Amino acid sequence: MNYSSLMVNLELGHLNTGLLQVASDMADLFHADVIGIATCQPMQMTYDAAYVATDFFEQARDQINQNMRETEAEFRQAMQTHAQSLEWRSCVMTGSLADYVANEARSTDLLITGVGAINTTDAPRNVDTGSLIMQLGRPVLMVPIAIEKLGLDQVMIAWKDSRESRRAVLDALPLLKMAAQVSVVALFGKDEKPLMRKSLDDVVNWLKKHGVIAESIEAAADEHDARQLDAIAKAHGISIIVAGAYGHSRLREWALGGVTRDLLLKGTHCAFVSH
Repeated sequence: MNYSSLMVNLELGHLNTGLLQVASDMADLFHADVIGIATCQPMQMTYDAAYVATDFFEQARDQINQNMRETEAEFRQAMQTHAQSLEWRSCVMTGSLADYVANEARSTDLLITGVGAINTTDAPRNVDTGSLIMQLGRPVLMVPIAIEKLGLDQVMIAWKDSRESRRAVLDALPLLKMAAQVSVVALFGKDEKPLMRKSLDDVVNWLKKHGVIAESIEAAADEHDARQLDAIAKAHGISIIVAGAYGHSRLREWALGGVTRDLLLKGTHCAFVSH
């Protein structure tokens, strides 16, 4: 298993420097092809805007087109000496931006994205990260804005004995093999310690069979799992957290569970997630 094709989701109207640096590092590491993608919604016509001059909407359209050109140029400039091949995809659409990116992700092994919106009321240039993760069908590497490079010295698996965690660890295996140190961390509730220890041992042994030497860390759970995991990550100098993404709702727009949202979408670490 390898990440031979990467897709990087870029935000229009802003520099994507850190995100593109991480994507470049990944492309170098896995000798991968890279697809750049960007999307946004057009300016929405409302009743109050019905009397605004047509020139205003033409200017807005021209601004979007300019932003698309600038973002594509930024992508090609950053990736040209790192990717095996480059491809660019973009779209201005009135529908869900997450739907568009998810559909295009059929061409990739891994999506790399910034940490965007987690609700549907944010700006029309911001792909809803939660909705994207839940419908993508591919693993996602999320890069906070403060991150400037891919760090593989310390990687943490936030383990929970669930389908999502098992999927995430399998999907992250190529990355885990490149890590200098891997820690498998689990929080256990009352009377869960023996079962959790067995679960951790199984994961560590499975990783060993794939050439990944990992240590296990266990801690008693409290009502603030995300805060507790974040503290463990900071104490161990973790640069990437691998975790399953958990959803509460099967409505039109997915809602991410509390730990996923608080630890991964608002975190200071890169996060590798699968659902």
